[in-house]
Amino acid sequence: MTLLIKNVRIVGGSRPFPEPCDVFVSGEKISAIGHFPNKPADRVLDGLGAYLSPGFIDVNASSDHYLTLLEYPGQEDFLRQGVTTVFGGMCGASLAPLIYGGLESFRKWGSTDRVNVDWHSMAEFLASIDRRPLGVNFGTMVGHGTIRRAITGDAVRDLTKNELAVFKNTLEAALREGGFGLSTGLEYIHARPASYGELKALLEVVKRYDGVHATHVRDTKAMIDEAVDEAVKLARETGVPTLISHFVPLAGFEQPYEKAFEMIEALPPDVALRFDLHPSLYTMAPIYTFLPSWAQADGFKKMREELNDEWMLRKIERDMPPISEDDFMVAQAPGHEFWIGKTLRELKQVYGVPDGRTALLMLMKALDMRGAALYKNIREPLLLKAMEHWRSFIGSNAPSFAFAKDRRLKPEHATSTFTSFLGLVERTGIMPIEDAVRKITAEPAAMFGLAGRGVIQEGYFADLACFKDGDVKFTVVNGGVAAERDGHKGALRGKALRRRSLPKSR
Repeated sequence: MTLLIKNVRIVGGSRPFPEPCDVFVSGEKISAIGHFPNKPADRVLDGLGAYLSPGFIDVNASSDHYLTLLEYPGQEDFLRQGVTTVFGGMCGASLAPLIYGGLESFRKWGSTDRVNVDWHSMAEFLASIDRRPLGVNFGTMVGHGTIRRAITGDAVRDLTKNELAVFKNTLEAALREGGFGLSTGLEYIHARPASYGELKALLEVVKRYDGVHATHVRDTKAMIDEAVDEAVKLARETGVPTLISHFVPLAGFEQPYEKAFEMIEALPPDVALRFDLHPSLYTMAPIYTFLPSWAQADGFKKMREELNDEWMLRKIERDMPPISEDDFMVAQAPGHEFWIGKTLRELKQVYGVPDGRTALLMLMKALDMRGAALYKNIREPLLLKAMEHWRSFIGSNAPSFAFAKDRRLKPEHATSTFTSFLGLVERTGIMPIEDAVRKITAEPAAMFGLAGRGVIQEGYFADLACFKDGDVKFTVVNGGVAAERDGHKGALRGKALRRRSLPKSR
């Protein structure tokens, strides 16, 4: 199969291309770059002077968390934005390794009942992905919370010395079999007891495999500066490249966020620490995270019991943080799709109760604590300042959902993270387009060790995105046209990616 892309302005190339040119693709890879007016090809696409860049890399996708990677493998929401590679296994939860074959760490995002788990190890999981048609390339981190929960059960406690040894062996096997590093979700219930010593011991394993540490830090609100300080110290002491996940300024916590940002700004350039964010003013979070922190402390079983205890329910309601009723919207409601898109004000009206907190607790009971919500709580000026910084990456923190005509059913994270970012850059000039493209292609490819991707160069994989004015004209994955602006869907050419590294001697 050959593909000729004509009349494009290349950004993100291995060398400058000052004039529009053509790109010839043979099989999965870029064969030649130049001017080919008479070269025959199986398919010809005319870029009409638009930009052609490497395919975008989403460093923090959630299609594995919401299990849409398995249910809707086309992942069209990403392809329509020019995304060709997504990373999952973030925030401490990965689909492998599964010591006992269970998906307990995924219950906070949705229903796990529809998934037939036929793997345990990372190698078995990636082999299972190999057998599926897939729209995008998919790489995964190794989830700290997934392994920890399998070891401790539903208990929220410290690891014993023997348990830590089991953890290290399990992590090492997963890295050897293709995992890209360790992800931690330290704000979630079952990872909160993880000590600094535990994390450092595990990152020493990651270091031997040249892996990455992606961390949802311990606190994203009032103590985000202290949480970021811990991530920085781990990065400096272990030397493991670190990605702070969804580092966004939440309303009411601007001061500690600015302290954390200043701490990152003060780092010397040789400290390999980055952070990701999205251009949306909404966050998407598991619905239980709107409970008071004390009510989340003892795990799902205890939370369910307390919601069915009338006295505890009233106490929880009194202690719930303020929630803007019009800025809260249900994003995911497994088995109860009627609620998707409803604001908290609408929930209150449907349930016939005067208080939004009461309505939200009633919804939590109905959903058995599963599902997720979108909440408009991000401060735009600080967000733009962070987005411009050279240490930032762009990550959707969202899944690709099934096709739906009513786009309210999909968060804008899923449908327009990358097009919104590029549109913002082209409209405002907050950074050169070349810098913006590197931020979503070459730089994440280098951090995660993606050989042959992230740059337009002869011999590299033909993962490509053609765009102009924030609008993606077409997307190419591994040499095949995967999506076009007219809605045409091409072949599913995505692959399961594996980190290729050998352990260093101890």
